[in-house]
Formats: sequence, C-alpha cells, structure tokens
Amino acid sequence: MEDLKKLIREVPDFPKPGILFYDITTLLKDPIGLHRAVDALANHYVGRKIDRVVGIEARGFIFAPMVAYRLNAGFVPVRKPNKLPAKTASASYDLEYGKDALEIHQDAVSTGQEVLIIDDLLATGGTAAAVAKLVKSLGGHVAGLGFLIELEFLKGREKLSEYQIHSVLKY
Repeated sequence: MEDLKKLIREVPDFPKPGILFYDITTLLKDPIGLHRAVDALANHYVGRKIDRVVGIEARGFIFAPMVAYRLNAGFVPVRKPNKLPAKTASASYDLEYGKDALEIHQDAVSTGQEVLIIDDLLATGGTAAAVAKLVKSLGGHVAGLGFLIELEFLKGREKLSEYQIHSVLKY
C-alpha cells in the first residue's frame, strides 16, 4: 500500500497552522490508485453480512457508495446539520481543531441491521464515534469502521476500542 501513499499530497498548515492535511484528491484522480483504494476498503468486508454502508460527509461520500456497491449493501449519507430533508437524529463531536455536528435520517437504519461506517480519515476518532452513536441510536449494529487513512499519533482508535477498525494507510 506504500504506492498509494505516494499518490496522496501533503499540505502543511491546512486548514490552520500546525495541521498537516493529507489531500486525497491526487489519489482520486489516478484511476489505478482509486481502484486500489476502494478495493482495499471493500475487500476487508467481503463475505460479511453488511446491510448498510454509512458515508460521512464529505470525503466519506466518495468511498462509501463504491464500497456499498461492492458489498451489495445500501448507502446512507451522514451529513452536516440541516442538509437532509426528512426527520433526522443528530450528534455533536470534537474535531482535532474544533467542534461540529452530524445528522442521519431517522429511517436510514433499521433495528438489527449490520452497518459499516466508512470515512477517508481516522484522526481523533470523534467523528466516527459520533456516527457510531447515531447508528446505534437507530437500532443498528456497527459491523466495523473503515478508513483510507489513520493518523496513529492522534490515537483515535482508542476512542473506538469497542469496534472493529480497518485502516488502509497509517501515518
């Protein structure tokens, strides 16, 4: 997977000073890199019962539908507040550089469904923990969390210790 790392641009001081941003747009525009990244995320879950794949706004939207397609599952978007048109459940969370909130449609997940949560990046774990809380509040079972990139030094995995985590690339 080291060849995938070569396709990711590192942008210092974005979105604020002191943050090193891993820009995946350079990987996304590479057809082979994109294919390999999606395969690396999806193949880990092939053969497991997955009913829904949740994608976290915004970059989780890129990978989650493709993973859902590969797993023959439905796709569910989790969005920033006031972006979904029907009744929602909401959760707030801490980022490594601030606070935010996310929403999911109340009817997006049914009781007992196996739900895979996909995002591009695992940093502090706050975003993924909030989404897992939302899934559980709707009666779903978190079957796992998949990330393209994990920033190990931020120890986000510790916040998610009750879940199975799969990270394709680790920094």
